[in-house]
Order: sequence, then structure tokens, then C-alpha cells
Amino acid sequence: MSETQEFSLTLTQEADFVFRIAFDDTAIPDLHTDEPPPLGESRGPNPSRLLVAAVANCLSASLLFSLRKFKNHPGTLVTRATARLERNEHNRLRVAHIGVAIELPEPVADYAFAERLLQQFEDFCVVTESVRQGVPVDVTVRDPSGTVVHDSRQLA
Repeated sequence: MSETQEFSLTLTQEADFVFRIAFDDTAIPDLHTDEPPPLGESRGPNPSRLLVAAVANCLSASLLFSLRKFKNHPGTLVTRATARLERNEHNRLRVAHIGVAIELPEPVADYAFAERLLQQFEDFCVVTESVRQGVPVDVTVRDPSGTVVHDSRQLA
């Protein structure tokens, strides 16, 4: 059975490279992002850090869900994520690798169905599996009159 969900958010530039992200139709507080120097002033996480945080958070939540699904009651998980940025053939920075290390609070032998849940939890992580597969992203740019001045689908 196929299920489709959709959500939206709105970014508004507030100063230089500082953007306010509003999570539309939710009570989630706005989030501010910024670029590190020399472009910005690091007044918030930059998109690369948000991407890595999303991957790490999704994996942690997926593991926690899997642990609890099998009636385990783990203590506090601690996750550390590291990203490596590299330049591509066009000399543009890209996130080349994300490493995520999740620390279990108890010995793995203390968990029911540990082997099974450890084999499965990554597959249920929406963000990580999307990033691993590559996510198609369509980009349009409109001028104030609503005219499309850029459409990435036409460039492909």
C-alpha cells in the first residue's frame, strides 16, 4: 500500500545569510540559520549542519523506537555525527560522507531482540534512507510578479 504525506516550510531572509525557517501549519518555533564566516556570522546552524543533524536525529529516533517496540526501556542515547565536506569536480563543496555513532546506555545483551532491531532500525529512518538514495530536488525561482525565472526541471 502506498502512502503519501506532504509538509511545507517557509524561509524568510532576515539579514545577510540569516534566514528564519517557519514550519508551516505547526506550533513548532521558528528556527534561524546562518552561514559561517566569511559569508555569515554563524548565528544559527547552516544547511550542512542541519542535514547532518537530521540524519543523526532520525537514526537515533528510529533506534529508540525499535528498542521500545521490543519492550526495552533504554536509558539516554547519545549520538555523535561527523560530516566530511569535499570539493567536487567543479570545485563546489559537497557533503561527501556522514558518520553517525550512537552510544547505547546499556550493554547490548540487556536488550530483548537486540540482533533483530539492530539489523532493522536503519531501514525505518526516513531521512537517512532518502539521503543514501539521493533525493530528487526540483528548484524554481520566481520574480516578484510570479514569473518563473529558473526551473531546474528544464535544465535536466
